[in-house]
Parts: sequence; C-alpha cells; structure tokens
Amino acid sequence: MINEEKLRFRRGDAIAIAAVLLFSVILFVIMILMKPKGTMHTARVYKDGSLLCELSLDRDTEYIVEGEYTNVICVRNGAVAITESTCPGEDCTHIGFISEGGRSIVCLPNRVEIMLSGESDVDAFTQ
Repeated sequence: MINEEKLRFRRGDAIAIAAVLLFSVILFVIMILMKPKGTMHTARVYKDGSLLCELSLDRDTEYIVEGEYTNVICVRNGAVAITESTCPGEDCTHIGFISEGGRSIVCLPNRVEIMLSGESDVDAFTQ
C-alpha cells in the first residue's frame, strides 16, 4: 500500500511566499522610480535628406514645408503631425500625432521626413 502523507501548509511555506511577494514589490518600485519622466523630444524635419529645422515638442507651433507639394507640420501638446498636405493620397496626414522617440512621419511624394529624437520603450509599431 502507498504511504500517503497529508500535505500541510508549514511555516517555511509562508516565509517563502512572503519573500517572493516582498521581492516583487521592491522590484516594481525600483522600475517605477527609474523610468524617465517628462522627457521632451525634438522633431527633426528633413527634405531630400537635408535637415530643414528642429522643432521642440514643448511649444505648440506650425511649420510649412514647400516643395513639389506643401506639408503643414503641427506641434501640439508634446506631439507632432502633418495635418495638411497637397500630395496625392495624403497618406502622411493619416498617421496622426506621434510623441514617442524613434518614430517618424514620411511624405514620400514631397520627400519630407519628420524624425523624433530619443528612444522608445516599444520595440516596434504596426499600422
């Protein structure tokens, strides 16, 4: 016959559970404290690969890029977007406002690119 020992909750089990919970809370607090806060990025506007200007995202502004087509770049509430464009399809306007470092907006027909400085916590974006 098999000797079945009754499983019981012991003091060592409680100590191990408490230690794991305490370690988890400490790790969570450290991660919250180390996360950068209030990082403002800069939007770099390029035309044909040449830097036209740098727009700070901490001040609302509007910038117009003239070329074969016209792009209206708008900075609002710490984010940037191409809000108006005369290019065919206006795909660049459908991206909307971006604020995470490393992201970009491209208008291929007008050969305009807006790149945000800095890094993002996200590995990849899909649309």
